[in-house]
Amino acid sequence: MERLVGRKAPDFVMNACEGDGSDFCKIGLKDYEGKWLVMFFYPLDFTFVCPTEITGYSKRYEDFKKENAEVLAISVDSEHSHKAWINSSLGKINFPIASDMTKKVAKDYGVLIEEEGVALRGLFIIDPEGIVRYSVVHDLNVGRSVDETLRVLRALKTGGLCPVDWDEGEALL
Repeated sequence: MERLVGRKAPDFVMNACEGDGSDFCKIGLKDYEGKWLVMFFYPLDFTFVCPTEITGYSKRYEDFKKENAEVLAISVDSEHSHKAWINSSLGKINFPIASDMTKKVAKDYGVLIEEEGVALRGLFIIDPEGIVRYSVVHDLNVGRSVDETLRVLRALKTGGLCPVDWDEGEALL
């Protein structure tokens, strides 16, 4: 697969469940034009590590909003599974969960484990013009860091050279 960082994000339109579990909607990349998008894939609903990530991002949603960013979670489960999960053990969250039942989006973003039919933990930050600016993909066992995602988002937004462990308010190179 070719690199995504620095290139136009692969387009998508998916069915999704609203984060409050109330209704279904369609979500497309075009819905995020003019905003930063923090988009992350997770393997499956009703699992162990995934809810910790989803609720972790939800708790920090206002921090992302302050950065003109939206959050979108994606798995290969149906929107009906997402709704059932939200309305049972996951609880309400502050952003939608999209359904990649065809696995096309996971494949386009290079995170599909074809032999298992699930996505790796892939996280992408897409800028307001639709360019992928950050990508991290790792094994299924380890959850992501919300703090690190926010740090990288803020660093990308500076447009400058950010040294190792740079954080908001620190000098750029």
